[in-house]
Amino acid sequence: MAELSNTVSQRAARNRWLLLTPALIILIFAASGPLLITLFYSFLTPGDYGGVEWKFSTDAWFGVLMQRDIFDDTLGWSDAHLSILWRSVKLSVLTTIACLFFGFPTAYFIATRPKKQREFWMLLIIIPFWTNLLIRTFAILELIRNEGTINTVLMALGIIDEPIQMLFTEFSIILGMVYVYLPLMVLPIYASLERLDFRFVEAGYDLYATRFNVLRRVILPLVKPGVIAGSILVLVPSLGAYVTPRVMGGGNQLMLGNLIELQFGQGRNWPLGAALSITLLAIVMVALLAYVRAAGNEEVKHG
Repeated sequence: MAELSNTVSQRAARNRWLLLTPALIILIFAASGPLLITLFYSFLTPGDYGGVEWKFSTDAWFGVLMQRDIFDDTLGWSDAHLSILWRSVKLSVLTTIACLFFGFPTAYFIATRPKKQREFWMLLIIIPFWTNLLIRTFAILELIRNEGTINTVLMALGIIDEPIQMLFTEFSIILGMVYVYLPLMVLPIYASLERLDFRFVEAGYDLYATRFNVLRRVILPLVKPGVIAGSILVLVPSLGAYVTPRVMGGGNQLMLGNLIELQFGQGRNWPLGAALSITLLAIVMVALLAYVRAAGNEEVKHG
């Protein structure tokens, strides 16, 4: 019986591997393959007119955070790259915080509606995904440009005498990314709130807890996985955002995605672009590992 059981187990394991083989091949060649090529290019020498020369070099990795002086060839910190890296992290974090600030009340509002109404409200949240990202970004641009809707209304009401410069600033980039990524925050939080047993909330009120204490001690701990998932879903694409910073920043407020495109395009420095891409991937991986660790701790805490 034991031998028969082992044979059946081995056959089942072999069948599982056979079923997984097509997916594994796709992952290796379609996902891991390009990443390995990018990593390989980061250790080569840039060509004179783009592309690479097949000579080993680590200059691209030094160029991520450092630069050589054009006169004495000494190494120093690359202020431009550090500034862009700091701006990317800062704007991504601020975007995540803003999405959480607006997304949590929105998800809570939808989750507390009658079931027949929730589908309608969720449809309003999902509708922006039906529109191209570039079109949505230009819609925000039309609102905040100097001759846009907001400045026109404020000037018509006599509140301001001249247009407020909102476009091509860090504020405009945050506004654009919040508009684009807000649904990614609302959906996972709503999924957690929908499963929440609101009898716990009622029990908190019965024990004379204030609204703030109920939110802090009852609701947030129970929906924490949804908050973490939504934060990761917003933070990760914000770090690599290209379209929104390019349109809303006007080329004056570059982020990592724009810098990478610049190196592969006008800069003609493919190894540096590849090194920056791997650096961005490493930052994203750190964020994902932090999420996995936080989610794991949450499961252990709640059994």
